[in-house]
Parts: sequence; structure tokens; C-alpha cells
Amino acid sequence: MKNLVILGAGTAGTMMANHLRPKLKKNDWNISIVDQYKTHYYQPGFLFLPFDIYTEDQVKKNGKKFIPRGVNYLQKKIEQILPEDKKVKLEDETLNYDVLIIATGSRIAPEEVEGMKGKNWQKSVFDFYTYEGAVALRNKLREWEGGNMVVHLTEMPIKCPVAPLEFAFLADSYFEKKGMRDKVKLTYVTPLSGAFTKEKSSKALGYLLQEKNIHIEIDFAIERVDNEASKIIDYGGREIPFDLLVTIPTNMGDEVIERSGMGDDLNFVPTDPHTLQSKEYADVFVIGDATNVPASKAGSVAHFEAETLTDNILLHIEGKALKPEFDGHANCFIETGRNKALLIDFNYKQEPVEGTFPVAGIGPLKLLKESVFNHWGKLAFRWIYWNVLLKGRPIPLVSRNMSTRGKKL
Repeated sequence: MKNLVILGAGTAGTMMANHLRPKLKKNDWNISIVDQYKTHYYQPGFLFLPFDIYTEDQVKKNGKKFIPRGVNYLQKKIEQILPEDKKVKLEDETLNYDVLIIATGSRIAPEEVEGMKGKNWQKSVFDFYTYEGAVALRNKLREWEGGNMVVHLTEMPIKCPVAPLEFAFLADSYFEKKGMRDKVKLTYVTPLSGAFTKEKSSKALGYLLQEKNIHIEIDFAIERVDNEASKIIDYGGREIPFDLLVTIPTNMGDEVIERSGMGDDLNFVPTDPHTLQSKEYADVFVIGDATNVPASKAGSVAHFEAETLTDNILLHIEGKALKPEFDGHANCFIETGRNKALLIDFNYKQEPVEGTFPVAGIGPLKLLKESVFNHWGKLAFRWIYWNVLLKGRPIPLVSRNMSTRGKKL
């Protein structure tokens, strides 16, 4: 009996368990998935929690219900990976593996910036990239009477690169509905030279910031948070005051990657961007936020990666050459507030462009265009996530690699 071990039961790990269990003979392969947490979170929903668009129950479920029969589900802490010995040390046992899938995700690290996780953490300084942070921010916004709100991005890469912008847009809409938009000065602060990482999208999103009276500060490399004076300060001495700071801290890979000596400076695992095999260990594969591939750290990317990775693991088991086919495909709905959203579709080489999605010339979704229909698509994705994506089922008409049909390249 051979052993396949999946580390992490989040989006990527759960999908891989569902993809592989039907394809590997139970008499030949034992599959185990390890995660110390019982709760599975719908992380895109954290964006909506602060604005009371989603409730807490809509973004969390018992993770065990999504693990397929025939997969050993171990709720234990992962202490260390020993790739030379092909072992994984857990809190009270050691697993041997023939194939290992690392799907340990990423985490926020506010401690990386001086003063960020100081005395004002979850008082006037908040994140919304964690469940706890999003709930605390929701409670704050319910009673907040206005002032300077600063939406701040520390550095790239981060989970869902568009989420900070979406938060600014939704905040504008939220305060408008509450009749207090005139009492709030919204400022978007980024280390980038524009509103977004992709030039085409940056131009479109920059226009929306201007239209919604959201001031943008670019090229801001934060040095520290001054909790006494309530301001953020960059390495050049630039200062931005705040009454309420909503920050996206440094994102890093799981600490087990550091303990195992398998990561880069941010604890992301060096991974072949096209095969998703570890660059150092042939029997180790990496997926989702745990990788260092230059793709968006978003659920759609993990979905597309999972299809390629499933094929490549089966090829690897058979001793055949892997398929270098993953192209960095990502598509993201971008909430722009007031019940509208944009949709972008891109990959490693192709920036977001205008066009139709998923059917060429028909859509029904429009790329790089605000619409109510795109907003509905964003909200509908929560049902798709729980009922289709996590279970490893294909999404009709959406291919793993980016299609150029129906797009104005």
C-alpha cells in the first residue's frame, strides 16, 4: 500500500482529495489529509462580513463534510516536513508518504510591520483577511461615526489581490447607504505604482477610485504604524493619518514551511509554475497559496491548478513526463459597490482585456465592464464554492487554461 498525503484541508487541499480519491485504487493507495482546524472558511466572504452583507454562518462550515469517503482526515498540527526522508511529523505521530501535496495556504503576519499589531489592534487598526478580523471590523463599523478611513496594502503577494480595492469600493457604498459618506474621507494606500498589479486593470480601477472620491497614495512602502499619533509612516518619511486603519498585512506561507526549510523568504514553496511540482523534490507537489508561482492567490487559481495537478500526479505515479500546461489562469469578480461588479480574466502572460465570458460573443458576463449581472455572479459564487468547486466538480464552460475566444486581445 502506497501513501499520498495532503497537508492542509482548505480550498486547494480539499479539492485535491476530491479529485484524487476516485482516480486512485483504494487497494493500492491510502490518502490522508491533515489540518489542525475543524472549521472550513469561505474566505472570499470575509470581504462582505464587515458590511453586514454576509452573516457569520454563511462563511464557515464543518470541514469534515467536504472530505470524501475513503480519505483519512487527521485533525492534527503539522510539526515538520522531512522531504529527504519522505516523512511528515505531526503532533503525536509520523506519516510516511510516496507522494506529498502541500496545500498549507498563507497567513497574515502583522508582526512584520513595527506597531501594526500594537495596542490599537482590533480597536482602530483592523484586518479583514481573517475571520476574527472581519467580525471585529464589522462590529466597529456598526458604531463608527466617521473620520479618516485608510485602506492600506503592505506588500505583494497577497491572497486575492483585488480584495483591498473591493473593500474601498464597498466602504464607499456602505457609508452612502448609511447617509454618512460626507463624514468619511477614504484613502487607498498601496506600495504599487497604480491601483492594481495589472496595468490594464489598474487604469480601469484607478478611474473608479476617482469617480467615488477615494484618494489614492501610491508607492507607499510602510515602515511602521504610529499608534500614539494614529498614522502610518513609510521609509521616505511620508505620513498618512487615520482614525480607522484597515490594513492588509504581509502575507506569508505557513510556519511549517519555515520549520521544514522548504520555503523562500516569505515561506512560499519554490514551485514549477507550469507543472506545480516542487523545484527541489520530485515527490512533492504544491498548490494554491502555498506556492511561489506568479499567479493570483485566489480560489479560482487553485481550482484551475487542481485540474492540472491531478493529471500530473497520475502521470508521476506512472513514471511518465509531467504536462507543463498550467498557464496561471485566474478570473476574479471585483465588487465596485452599489450592486455592481467588474470581471477580469487573465494568466501569466495575458493581462485582463475586454470581452465576454465564459461563452465567446455571448457571455453572459462582460469583462472589464461594471454591471449588476457581474455583482450577482460574485454573490452566486458562494453557492458554487460550497457545492461545486470544493467537491472537485468541473464548472461548465470554464476551462483550466485561459481561452482567448471572445476577448479583445
